Amino acid sequence: MTDLTALSYTAEHEWISIDGDIATVGITDYAAEKLGDVVFVELPTVDSGVSAGQVCGEIESTKSVGELYAPLTGDIVAVNEAVADDPSLINSSPFEDGWLLKIRIDSSAPAELLDRAAYIGLTGQGA
Repeated sequence: MTDLTALSYTAEHEWISIDGDIATVGITDYAAEKLGDVVFVELPTVDSGVSAGQVCGEIESTKSVGELYAPLTGDIVAVNEAVADDPSLINSSPFEDGWLLKIRIDSSAPAELLDRAAYIGLTGQGA
């Protein structure tokens, strides 16, 4: 089980796990619940560059279509093909099997990331 307090979060309901210069990104359980059953995911291309705040993909559910924003600036080094093949992994395992992409970050000082307590405060969800 992932230690949710060790992750960083964005106001766009993404989680980020940083290991050295590689950031693994997914959407939170809160976002997955609000979206409903995820039926399609469009992810960026490996080796493409992304800028923090830029739309880099799309998540479609039975309720709506949402944009995926790059939380950091860098280059895409991996995407989760399992999620592309089975988007329901986002609902069933958002913090583990449902990760979306990995970014080699350009800066060691990512901006505007929240800790778990701040994210819970933002969403109004219980701990």
